[in-house]
Amino acid sequence: MKRLVLKRTLGAWCMVCILFFSISGCEKQKDEKFESKFIKGLTLDNYPRVDGSTSTYPLNVIIACELLGINYEWLPNPYGHGWGVEPNLKNNEKFLEKIKSSQTHQSFINLIDKNADLSLSARKKSQDEMNYANAASISLIETPIALDAFIFIVHPNNPIKSLTIEQIQGIYTGEITNWKEVGGNDATINPYVRNANSGSQELMELLVMRDLEIIELPTSPDVVFTMYGAFDAVSRDINGICYSVFYYKEQILRATHTKTIAIEDIYPDKNTIGNKTYPLVAEVYAVIRNDLDQSSMAYKVYEFLQTEEGKQIINKSGYLSN
Repeated sequence: MKRLVLKRTLGAWCMVCILFFSISGCEKQKDEKFESKFIKGLTLDNYPRVDGSTSTYPLNVIIACELLGINYEWLPNPYGHGWGVEPNLKNNEKFLEKIKSSQTHQSFINLIDKNADLSLSARKKSQDEMNYANAASISLIETPIALDAFIFIVHPNNPIKSLTIEQIQGIYTGEITNWKEVGGNDATINPYVRNANSGSQELMELLVMRDLEIIELPTSPDVVFTMYGAFDAVSRDINGICYSVFYYKEQILRATHTKTIAIEDIYPDKNTIGNKTYPLVAEVYAVIRNDLDQSSMAYKVYEFLQTEEGKQIINKSGYLSN
């Protein structure tokens, strides 16, 4: 009986301690000024306005949290699909004012329009964005900071395990129309594409299609307008195929309802991406305007991402630093 009472007493005391330290931790996160130990003078108040691609949003959050000493964790996204990184703040409104994800194309526009100071992009600027920048007499500096990979996804029940780049080109030019032509079932291939200027679409044209024209597809349902839309479409279509980036699938969506295939018999993983044996490795860029004040906090964050300490933070996010 005494042992039972002792166990209960110790258990209650442990719960009090846990509650105390949890509350203390929350209060510390609430009241702390969040001044960076890496960049002198950097605080949450003067943190630069950062924008970027859908896939780079967790990286942007983690960079800010690590620089400012804010606790964070990966949590299921209550407002959508997949997982996201949440700062452990009592009131995160100010944080969310600084860190945004307007998707790739709009983040370039925001940077050019000076509505953002720094952008982390899953690709380089497109021709449309270059034209927009030229019209505004703005030049952009794009510096690779991390590695990702461009991937192709099919339905889990599709027996295809690997395609060559030439076969994918054939599918998207309309020369290959049946899965049996590439070793699959006797069924019509349903290729899905992303919308123009999206990060995935620009990578598709740059890395895979090159100078080839994608077959014209009807706007609906074969054109998907979000990164999740590509996975949703293919998960519903056993004969579908589409594309995305490795980080989004593995770290954010954590998708099990689609299958990633190998390219040229090489499957994308951290090893083949890191040693660049996977044929479609893609770089992630820190992008700034050429007129950005080099004494600004935005420029200091941009510089920090190229340091060894910056690379360590990038690796913590699940990306591979460049």
